[in-house]
Amino acid sequence: MRPLPHPRTGEGAAVLGLLTLIVLETTVLATASARDRPLVSGALIGAATAAFIVVAAIRHSHRKAARQARRRLPETVGESWFTARTLDGFPMETVRPHLLGEDAPGLNHLYTAWIFATHGQDAKWIERHLDLPADVTRLLVEAARRRH
Repeated sequence: MRPLPHPRTGEGAAVLGLLTLIVLETTVLATASARDRPLVSGALIGAATAAFIVVAAIRHSHRKAARQARRRLPETVGESWFTARTLDGFPMETVRPHLLGEDAPGLNHLYTAWIFATHGQDAKWIERHLDLPADVTRLLVEAARRRH
């Protein structure tokens, strides 16, 4: 059985807001008198346009922030990060239970997270940039701190 994808709460809120706006507009137009309908319709069109502009601006700023966050990867990555001793201290026994489940992260993915953790990246950063579960990233960061 395949698990359901994670819900996108922002998208759900947008759909719910849109449906609420449609119901509200329909109700207002149905209850407005015939002579007031052009004025009410104009106001509703203006409100809908303003809402669209605000949502578009917010979405644009979120995408821009995400692009900038991806660009902020450590700039000091070099050959010194990848030596014969890079994986020394990797907590394989502690991580092993996390490798066995369905949708488990790959071992190479965890090795990459380990390298970032040993070079000072925090759990939130690793979780966000490598799309790893929070408990696994905390485990790797704590083990990396104990290693030093």
